[in-house]
Amino acid sequence: MTQPVVVTIPHALGKAEAKRRLQAGFHNVRTNVGESFVVLKDAWSGEHLDFQASLLGQTTKGKVDVADDHVRLEVQLPWVLAVLANKAKALVEKQGRLMLEKPTTKT
Repeated sequence: MTQPVVVTIPHALGKAEAKRRLQAGFHNVRTNVGESFVVLKDAWSGEHLDFQASLLGQTTKGKVDVADDHVRLEVQLPWVLAVLANKAKALVEKQGRLMLEKPTTKT
């Protein structure tokens, strides 16, 4: 059984810039979070991202939806990680805010 962790992060970037920052930040998240988090698969379709990742040896799935004024992220935590749901939510929110607030260089 999984437990969803949902985080909504407001922004004033518009869809295109928010998506660009998330794409750049998502590829760099391992550097910020550490070796315990590995993105296994990510697929963007418009402003929607489906991803699969490994966190502390457990596989998780999630999705991100980018809107004009906010980003909604939902991660399905396996029961093993569900006990850490509040800490996971805080970590996800912190990383999301960093991706959206931190200026990144355009590639």
